[in-house]
Amino acid sequence: MTVSGPGTPEPRQAVPGASSVEQLRKEGNELFKCGDYEGALTAYTQALALGATPQDQAILHRNRAACHLKLEDYGKAETEASKAIEKDGGDVKALYRRSQALEKLGRLDQAVLDLQRCVSLEPKNKVFQEALRSIGGQIQEKVRYMSSTDAKVEQMFQILLDPQEKGTEKKQKASQNLVVLAREDAGAEKIFRSNGVQLLQRLLDTGEADLMLAALRTLVGICSEHQSRTVATLSVLGTRRVVSILGVENQAVSLAACHLLQVIFDALKEGVKKGFRGKEGAIIVDPARELKVLISNLLELLTEVGVSGQGRDNALTLLIKTVPRKSPKDPNNSLTLWVIDQGLKKILEVGGSVQDPAGELTVTANSRMSASVLLSKLFDDLKCDAERENFHRLCENYIKSWFEGQGLAGKLRAIQTVSCLLQGPCEAGNRALELSGVMESVIALCASEREEEQLVAVEALIHAAGKAKRASFITANGVSLLKDLYKRSEKDSIRIRALVGLCKLGSAGGTDFSMKQFAEGSTLKLAKQCRKWLCNDQIDAGTRRWAVEGLAYLTFDADVKEEFVEDEAALKALFQLSRSEERSVLFAVASALVNCTNSYDYEEPDPKMVELAKYAKQHVPEQHPKDKPSFVRARVKKLLAAGVVSAMTCMVKTESPVLTTSCRELLSRVFLALVDDVEDRGTVVAQGGGKALLPLALEGTDVGQTKAAQALAKLTITSNPEMTFPGERIYEVVRPLVSLLHLNCSGLQNFEALMALTNLAGISERLRQKILKEKAVPMIEGYMFEEHEMIRRAATECMCNLAMSKEVQDLFEAKGNDRLKLLVLYSGEDDELLRRAAAGGLAMLTSVRPSLCSRIPQVTTHWLEILQALLLSPNQELQHRGAVVALNMVEASKDIASTLMESEGLEILSVLAKGKESPVTRAAAACLGKAVEYGLIKPNQD
Repeated sequence: MTVSGPGTPEPRQAVPGASSVEQLRKEGNELFKCGDYEGALTAYTQALALGATPQDQAILHRNRAACHLKLEDYGKAETEASKAIEKDGGDVKALYRRSQALEKLGRLDQAVLDLQRCVSLEPKNKVFQEALRSIGGQIQEKVRYMSSTDAKVEQMFQILLDPQEKGTEKKQKASQNLVVLAREDAGAEKIFRSNGVQLLQRLLDTGEADLMLAALRTLVGICSEHQSRTVATLSVLGTRRVVSILGVENQAVSLAACHLLQVIFDALKEGVKKGFRGKEGAIIVDPARELKVLISNLLELLTEVGVSGQGRDNALTLLIKTVPRKSPKDPNNSLTLWVIDQGLKKILEVGGSVQDPAGELTVTANSRMSASVLLSKLFDDLKCDAERENFHRLCENYIKSWFEGQGLAGKLRAIQTVSCLLQGPCEAGNRALELSGVMESVIALCASEREEEQLVAVEALIHAAGKAKRASFITANGVSLLKDLYKRSEKDSIRIRALVGLCKLGSAGGTDFSMKQFAEGSTLKLAKQCRKWLCNDQIDAGTRRWAVEGLAYLTFDADVKEEFVEDEAALKALFQLSRSEERSVLFAVASALVNCTNSYDYEEPDPKMVELAKYAKQHVPEQHPKDKPSFVRARVKKLLAAGVVSAMTCMVKTESPVLTTSCRELLSRVFLALVDDVEDRGTVVAQGGGKALLPLALEGTDVGQTKAAQALAKLTITSNPEMTFPGERIYEVVRPLVSLLHLNCSGLQNFEALMALTNLAGISERLRQKILKEKAVPMIEGYMFEEHEMIRRAATECMCNLAMSKEVQDLFEAKGNDRLKLLVLYSGEDDELLRRAAAGGLAMLTSVRPSLCSRIPQVTTHWLEILQALLLSPNQELQHRGAVVALNMVEASKDIASTLMESEGLEILSVLAKGKESPVTRAAAACLGKAVEYGLIKPNQD
């Protein structure tokens, strides 16, 4: 018997409704054979809903288990197989499938019990015997490994906790071994069961950075993807204690604690989703409560005095990653609402703090921006007006509490908080600006004699200038003030910010050349001053960031772009600043690069609409002459020469929340512009561009992911993918490329994705399997019918490379489909490249699946003339492919050979066989030899 696919029931008497159940079951079996496991699952589910008999239910449940096994959803496979066994305890297929699922889930002891039952039911079944031997070996290996690690774990802790071993190489090696051991699940379990968490707590209590790092990294292994161990670890160490480690001064220890907390969050959240079941399948305490306790402690940490700025940033990063919903499709945003009610004021306190003044919270240059990002994500996660109104109310009450009755210091904090909101959820920032007296105070404080007060006010003015509601007010009241500050202030920190405010207001027209705000030459003067400050390394990075902000606005002007890319010193300073600790500069750097490469969205206006607009005296946008493609290409070359790719690669690696999805999208746009010219792609690859594009293609906005995926496609088409994406990285490219096959992508994106996938499919079977796993085959087949000849050809080439896989060959061999017919017909098309692709696929398929040869005459009556046309083609490659197909057909069937020899094919093959020695002559001669062997023709005297 076979045990791999859905089973066939024994004959039985008909019952009411049985025909429908039987029909759906058969339909499911056919879909399963064709590889459509989702479709098969649907058919079996529909059959179950029709009130099947207990015997039918058992079969349908075990068939559903087979589908889940193929889809690698082992939890559901176990559940379905168990349901089948409940209906029929002797269902050997269901028992075997459950054992397969349990083995994949790591529950070997339970899998063995099912296999032993299978062997007892069918003692002579070799499949069951082999599976039992295999799993028995795995269990023995696990027992042997666990017993050998017992002594090792004990020895490691003895060395680490021995005060005599302080700072020795022995101690360092023991800590490394402990971390490595914890990475394997069996090792982590051993450490956990050996009283490991209590011993690790003692390492944390030493306060020594090296030992704390070793303990934290080992705890990562213990908690990773294991919910019950995670909860047990938190109960031993104490949630408060784990969170407090974030706040230590040592940056490496704080980061390690951040990583551990992220792993703990993931383990707890997975449990919430999966009904409190951990990886080991144990029922544990409600993890949602533990999750809230953890988040509550993080919120408390934000406003604690004595916590390091790095620790505060790490806490914000964790909140950004774990609180908002991952997808709007998830209906539950209760965690976001809870955090807003419990901790919004604490987040605003960080956002409204001033860097390093006496008596204030310790913050870094990135803390306020991280707070803005978190506020923005929380606001975006709200689903209705009532929730948003509550958010506004809490923000406004907080700002009022500082603005009213707290003196000048309170006003400064209130204004700083408004700036934080304007950089995050700007809708809330705009509402805050409209509070009585806020805008007037900003204008008044701009004229203050004290630098720190001016800084807060000018920054607020700059952030407000970009918001539509306030722009007219600021244009009327703020421009003269900013000009005055720029000209008269003696402090660069004030002048540079005033300049950015002017740049922001001056760029209101965007890329529209006709909407210049300033007099001719003013933008160039402002840009020159920004570049001068940018290049001045005597100014601190936090102040130089504002010079980049200014350029991000001014580079809408093509004259500014041209001057900027010519200034090597300014480009070098820009790239150095992007690598600095001042992470809040990333968005401004990315914006400036998008402007210089013209990688923003720009649509040429319809000429008819332009004429109508002119007639109606409406404004018509104009493009700057220096934004034409030739100028853009030249700018791209200069940026590449200056090292833009390595700078952007460093930006992508940033772990900071400042690398928002919007920032990622900007970087994706720039990368796509950089690889547009084939000649530049080698440079991009050499500087690490391929590696940087992968995370951009897998995370971010939909637009950003699509742009990055298209850039990956361009690189995969023109360079060796194995060199561009070495090692395991090449398999990560597949998913982004498949995403470009969706109908919402452009024809160019579809074409480039198909070309790139063709290259990958030709490299190895493992890559072909990855493409199949991403469910690309149905989409590729769809594009084989596309009207556009280039897309149709690319899809055919891709399918022919994929046909080297057994699964795809099975699809061609399956009954009731037109895949083979399409290849045969395409082999007779006028488009030579399409013919070559289709004929190549046909030659390969008929070589590995002889049964397809006899089906070719059945799919079309024109097969003979198509084959003859291939043999008569002046193209040597097409001739060879035709000769191989002919040989395969002749070898597969005497009847086909007879038909071919009775046609003009005999004469054509005779002529080809007499030609100059080549693969074509050899194949033609072999055809004739086979015909002689069949007795269809007599051997020639020659």
